[in-house]
Amino acid sequence: MPFDPRASVEVVRDYARRAVDLDRQLVLFPEAFVGGYPRGLTFGASVGRRTPEGRDWFRRYHEAAVDLDGPEVAELCGIAAATGLVMVVGVIERSGGTLYCTAVWLDPEEGVVGTRRKLLPTGTERVVWGSGDLSRTPVHQTRVGRVGAAICWENYMPLLRTYMYSKGVQIWCAPTADDRDGWVATMRHIALEGRCFVLAANQFVRRSDYPVDYPLDAPAEEVLCTGGSVIVDPLGTVLAGPEREGEALLCADLDLADIPRATLDFDAVGHYSRSDLFSLHVDTRPQHLVDDGTSDRPPVRP
Repeated sequence: MPFDPRASVEVVRDYARRAVDLDRQLVLFPEAFVGGYPRGLTFGASVGRRTPEGRDWFRRYHEAAVDLDGPEVAELCGIAAATGLVMVVGVIERSGGTLYCTAVWLDPEEGVVGTRRKLLPTGTERVVWGSGDLSRTPVHQTRVGRVGAAICWENYMPLLRTYMYSKGVQIWCAPTADDRDGWVATMRHIALEGRCFVLAANQFVRRSDYPVDYPLDAPAEEVLCTGGSVIVDPLGTVLAGPEREGEALLCADLDLADIPRATLDFDAVGHYSRSDLFSLHVDTRPQHLVDDGTSDRPPVRP
């Protein structure tokens, strides 16, 4: 529910309960699921020009975002604890005056076990979202395996993919807002390249899901995003989806033993890497603007 984080948390709760009824252990939710993806909204911004109406829409969007130590994330922790599920949820994170498109990993016993901000917002997303860094790891060990997350078009960043493969990702989560046919091909490619399971989650959205006064000229029943969520195994076989008929909970049983079976003939960061010819440097230092000498964190590289 865009611009209504409390309602979105309740949707998470409903889907989590349904997942438990189906004996699931891990659930992935789409990009910006809590806080909302502002599809089609310009925020009144063009080159050299801003509008008062656009600034007010940003105020509303900022108010609809969540603080990582706020009540909505605490509710998500409670849902994970009550259901026993590992969850990866896309949120719009508020940090001062800046918003970030963030993935949150939740464990039923430990609560938030990881967060990471989208490295580079795509296109006009940059008007309203800041850029993240890699000081927060994109792959976390969970009770169901090593779960990683690349947000939407981060999945097109080959060097990020290589870094995530080097972290031993077993279950690759791709929360997204991209419903194009080519997205499924990308998910299958990542599964084959990384020899990992891939879960992609996108929202099925109608105009009526947005506020009534949302400045988008479309009838209430018009579908703005067709979803296309999909689950793929390490050899590129589609296990479930792509789902485009409406809201749904896609399910598949994942056998992690399929990963070493698949690496017999390909390991992108191992026997197929040619590390004698290629290498990758990754800067995992926090990118802070101000270092007043009171922190043990290293300074930002110029």
